[in-house]
Amino acid sequence: MRDVSVARGDNVVLHNISLRIANGEHVAILGPNGCGKSTLIKTITCQCYPIVTPTTELRLLGRERWDVSQLRAHLGVVSAELPGERTPVTRGLDAVVAGFFSASTLWPNLHVTPEMRERAHEALQLMQATHLESKLVGQMSAGEQRRIMIARALVHQPEMLLLDEPSNALDLAAQRELRAALRRVAQQGVGILMVTHHIADVFPEIDRVIMMRDGRIFADGPKRELLTQEKLRDLFGVDVTLIEHDGSWYSW
Repeated sequence: MRDVSVARGDNVVLHNISLRIANGEHVAILGPNGCGKSTLIKTITCQCYPIVTPTTELRLLGRERWDVSQLRAHLGVVSAELPGERTPVTRGLDAVVAGFFSASTLWPNLHVTPEMRERAHEALQLMQATHLESKLVGQMSAGEQRRIMIARALVHQPEMLLLDEPSNALDLAAQRELRAALRRVAQQGVGILMVTHHIADVFPEIDRVIMMRDGRIFADGPKRELLTQEKLRDLFGVDVTLIEHDGSWYSW
């Protein structure tokens, strides 16, 4: 991205963003609510488009223009919402297989191959969620649903996994399971770009942090340089106590 500004309705929410993220990187985008983090993710996935200016440039995987359906083959996207109203009445394995088609469920017209089901099973194995294959998504806990949605995003073996506030609405146990699952994904070599305002989401494999405030890049650099009490106080506007334990950071 170079000089990228994005408007939502009448409001400009991203201001002159210049940013480069490489394939395979493990990056956390950190900042308070309303700072533009989710809009940045939506710009990368072509759900939002930049305001056109002479200096604006946006290239994804080396290209300026994409058929969105083709771009989905390269990016695995996990949002806080389920994909559609039919997902809650879909069994876990079928919900993951539906990721091949970007569908909310397995509609009768979709041609599902044995290879697709095998790859869905492997994605659930990575999430340690094979016990959810036959369970309806609507009967799962929030943490179980999140693991299903990550498996769904991984089923087509994307180059990067994009997550928007993945630990929201999860209890402490589910947050711990989620972070362990994402660590396994990172260790498999999949790039991760995660939006969050929870310091504890920045698990050990994430080595770069981008801080956002008021729709702008506030800081960008190595995790150990930016995760300091001073930087976090400036970012969130409150005094922060920060500790590190086994490569993870916790704050209050």
